[in-house]
Amino acid sequence: MTMIAAIPGGVELSLHIQPRAGRTEVVGPHGDALKIRLAAPPVDGEANEALIRFLAKTLGVAKRAVSIERGETGRKKRVRVLGVGVAQARQFLGVLDL
Repeated sequence: MTMIAAIPGGVELSLHIQPRAGRTEVVGPHGDALKIRLAAPPVDGEANEALIRFLAKTLGVAKRAVSIERGETGRKKRVRVLGVGVAQARQFLGVLDL
């Protein structure tokens, strides 16, 4: 799977998450995934909630349009975002050259 794949009605993101970072930000490619640093700790779902909030804000969609499809308890996650296309996701996430 590519980092950002088109699905009906949106995109699916392959992510590598680094919790407890200094700040929340998109880092760039990490193998076949997009690396995102999260300031939140991986405790009681805080990192997952922070990831959903960050992606919704960054991609300009409602939080309900963002869902973790796989990897809820791990660093490698597959996230579905509805209401955004591949080109728009690449632009907003700052990964145009991928």
